[in-house]
Amino acid sequence: MTKSLHILNRLSFGFRPGDIEQIQSMGIEAYIQSQLSPDSIPESPQITRQLNQWRTLKLTPVQLLRQYKPRRQKQRSEEERQQARQKAKQPLQQAIQARLLRAIASPRQLQEVMVNFWFNHFNVFARKGDIKFWIGVYEQQAIRPYALGRFRDLLAATVHHPAMLVYLDNWRNTAPNSPGAKGRFRGINENYARELMELHTLGVDGGYSQDDVIALAHILTGWGLDLDENKGDSNGFYFDRNRHDYSDKLFLGQRIKGSGVAEVEQAIDSLASHPATARYISYKLAQYFVTDDPHSGLVKRLAKKFLQTEGDIRAVLDTLFQSPEFWQANDYGHKFKTPYDYIISAVRATGTKEPNLKRISGMLNQLSMPLYNCSTPEGYKNTQEAWLSPDAMLRRVSLATAIAQGRLGDNQSVDASQLLNTLGDSISAQTKHEIANSPEKLRAALILGSPDIMYR
Repeated sequence: MTKSLHILNRLSFGFRPGDIEQIQSMGIEAYIQSQLSPDSIPESPQITRQLNQWRTLKLTPVQLLRQYKPRRQKQRSEEERQQARQKAKQPLQQAIQARLLRAIASPRQLQEVMVNFWFNHFNVFARKGDIKFWIGVYEQQAIRPYALGRFRDLLAATVHHPAMLVYLDNWRNTAPNSPGAKGRFRGINENYARELMELHTLGVDGGYSQDDVIALAHILTGWGLDLDENKGDSNGFYFDRNRHDYSDKLFLGQRIKGSGVAEVEQAIDSLASHPATARYISYKLAQYFVTDDPHSGLVKRLAKKFLQTEGDIRAVLDTLFQSPEFWQANDYGHKFKTPYDYIISAVRATGTKEPNLKRISGMLNQLSMPLYNCSTPEGYKNTQEAWLSPDAMLRRVSLATAIAQGRLGDNQSVDASQLLNTLGDSISAQTKHEIANSPEKLRAALILGSPDIMYR
């Protein structure tokens, strides 16, 4: 496999017709730098037009609840209630369609890869409470704008978002002896404080203690919601002073004076700039872009860059892409694709012009990776151990046949010779030999179900 194929496999969701020629024309380094600066790449007018049709992506969490959450009204007819239930599904449906469309067709591929990466890192579950109404706007507001920016900004955006506050229960987190400790707001909830350190920043081995968890939970008291927009901001975030613990706290060895909102900002600063966070984020990036078990030397260099640049994600990725570990030839084509990676890469490789996004979403369901539906806070894993099994491979091979028959687009069968041309040297000589000796109508399915395309 050539360097051009390797960089396309890792910085994008796989190659579309013409991609290999494009990168060879512009050069590998120019391609890397352009992908690191997605605003320099014109977005497809077709994508822009389609995104503009999905109006739920432009609304705030408060507006989404007002316009799409069904209201209980006894005088409504059964038909009206059914219409309300169908309307309530639109925010999640449009979020899924928008994500899939961008992943398949956007020329800003590294941005889409990083949106997927960070969403899993800061995962929320669409089936919990009102999150189904907010999932698209959570990605739009808290993930996408910061995917290649500064980690501190990304972290802060998730900390403030209603989807995260509901998912990890912090909206109920209340100082027990505060004036607001009543009804459903009666005490400390440590869920978010724990995951904020274990999964979002320091990592499970980040050196924090249970006392730090408790301290952070107290720092986050009153950090919640007012979805009527009477007190909160336009997104529904609201800091309730009456439920906050105003005592001084000791967090990660630092004294934090009881002061309300400023306490959380100070805690975010400490977490975002902590050496353990730098190591943890660097490890996860190296694991995603290089190998399931990345070399410690690479992780250390990335962590150093993270700290030097105050968490500049773009700079850390640039260091990763320039590293000798990234270019180890024996790692080319050896990173097993998640179901999401596999399906998106298969659709891209076929050059499907108008992909059926609903069917693609259904395929992800069949492969046990439904979009926005990972119930656990760590999000979907990206390692081979998590996804490679005999049953999973049988399902992929079955879906490869459906894709080859054009069921994800215009129902036109995929041209095997054109598909081989698109995939180039990523398909091994042995696989090409097997395909050449197979019936012509089976060749596209064999390519899409081959071991070669299961790895990136």
